Amino acid sequence: MNYFVNYCKNSFYILISISFILFILSLKFLLKDLIYFIEWEIVSMHSMSIVMTFLFDWMSLMFMSFVLLISSLVIFYSNQYMGEDFNVNRFILLVLMFVFSMMMLIISPNLISILLGWDGLGLVSYCLVIYFQNVKSYNAGMLTALSNRIGDVALLLAIAWMLNYGSWNYIFYLEMMKMDDEMMIIGGLVMLAAMTKSAQIPFSSWLPAAMAAPTPVSALVHSSTLVTAGVYLLIRFNILLENTFLGQFLLLVSGLTMFMAGLGANFEFDLKKIIALSTLSQLGLMMSILSIGFYKLAFFHLLTHALFKALLFMCAGVIIHNTKNAQDIRFMGSLSMSMPLTCSCFNIANLALCGMPFLAGFYSKDLILEMVMLSYMNFFSFFLFFFSTGLTVCYSFRLVYYSMTGDFNMTSLNMLNDKGWTMSFSIFFLMIMAIVGGSMLNWFMFFNPHMICLPFFMKMLTLFVCIMGGLMGYLISNVKLFFYNKSLVYYNVSFFSGSMWFMPVISTMGVVKWPLILGMYSYKIFDQGWSEYFGGQMLYNQLKNYSLYVQEFQNNNLKIYLLSYMLWVIILVVMMMFLK
Repeated sequence: MNYFVNYCKNSFYILISISFILFILSLKFLLKDLIYFIEWEIVSMHSMSIVMTFLFDWMSLMFMSFVLLISSLVIFYSNQYMGEDFNVNRFILLVLMFVFSMMMLIISPNLISILLGWDGLGLVSYCLVIYFQNVKSYNAGMLTALSNRIGDVALLLAIAWMLNYGSWNYIFYLEMMKMDDEMMIIGGLVMLAAMTKSAQIPFSSWLPAAMAAPTPVSALVHSSTLVTAGVYLLIRFNILLENTFLGQFLLLVSGLTMFMAGLGANFEFDLKKIIALSTLSQLGLMMSILSIGFYKLAFFHLLTHALFKALLFMCAGVIIHNTKNAQDIRFMGSLSMSMPLTCSCFNIANLALCGMPFLAGFYSKDLILEMVMLSYMNFFSFFLFFFSTGLTVCYSFRLVYYSMTGDFNMTSLNMLNDKGWTMSFSIFFLMIMAIVGGSMLNWFMFFNPHMICLPFFMKMLTLFVCIMGGLMGYLISNVKLFFYNKSLVYYNVSFFSGSMWFMPVISTMGVVKWPLILGMYSYKIFDQGWSEYFGGQMLYNQLKNYSLYVQEFQNNNLKIYLLSYMLWVIILVVMMMFLK
């Protein structure tokens, strides 16, 4: 046990130190506008050389520093959360492998080395999702792995298609790809890969299913790493999305994802799934602003979202840990009395998610929505942006209403406390980042203050939508205002919305059912039917009958033996007579 504690702390100190160094370096690169393109020649034999390329710019360094910061705090947090587990060393190693795969992905300007990191993420995420070994975890792991496999295949096809160029360093060919329609196939394939990794429609069902993983994994994987890998890849390929059909298609799909996830979270009662759907909604927001062409804003929101979403998952983990693994928010209530520190951090993260002024989420979200108002955009996309923002506030307030206020709905014998200082340290550190991170990044990334000039009502639209969303969240949750028998009228609507538009069913039974039925019929008709009767079985029966017939003669029966001998002699005599 002591070995594990040291192991955990060593990882924490190393990762957080590297994180701070990378952050300072990223600021230097940003201020001086530096880009380092490093080629490392691994093997050189005669005229052939294998070269590994790395791209260091302010974006990759800053993203790496944030991933390492969150992963270090998650590992420190796991020290207590996973403390009772016998295989904790394996768990920490898996997390470190995950972080290494992410690093490979971030600093690669080459599709081959991106595939190494990409496949590493998929493989390790499968191992982490099935960490608690039960049927639900296995199903979730298979759904995660197979959904991401589609993206892996798309990336392999993009690698094959890039053979038309001189190398796989896509960073040099982006402008050329945009001019050539045939080469835009690469952009389409990369977009498909990003859509599977970032769980956009129709690949959304794996993200809530992956909540079967331990909570520290959810805090790391579903906030700053796995799900943002797709967004980061598209930020690198952002030239291909500007004023193209791909960008318009992505805007529609990501807008619908944002809307679907926000709607689904309002009908969900599992604490971790609500936060997972909230992640899905924010990924939709990042993807949609990226498809319009504001890649810096997408990156800005990616970083701020990583901070408060990791904090939200960690606070949820503490609540689940203390309520002895109860995840249903209907069993909670009045937690703010028993766990004030955790609940304060939870509320700060929730408000940052809603876009509360001067918290981390406000700077990125408000900027995104105001740029949407300035952009040339159709009404449907505009509606999706703002309605989804209202839904975000709605499910956040509903979550707070169910878990923090009202009466405590669990057993009277409980162990609720805030005494776990290891978990509290990680939470407190991230809480500070969730408060100051947005404004800090805003000052660093955008040197000149943005002057967005809009009419008063449009300027206030974001605030109005948020206030209305919060009010709706409260009114929906307050069941006294809305009797149970009335709510049954909307049963079909809630069933459709709460099940993510039936996507989990379509992704599992929808894909498997008809091929299985086809297989059953083919087995019934061919293998067990006429072809078997006239083919293999008939041949077998005929040969069997012939061999039985012959075997009768070969049984040493004296009468048959003498009769056959006599027949043989008679035949011989007759033949000799004819020959004369």
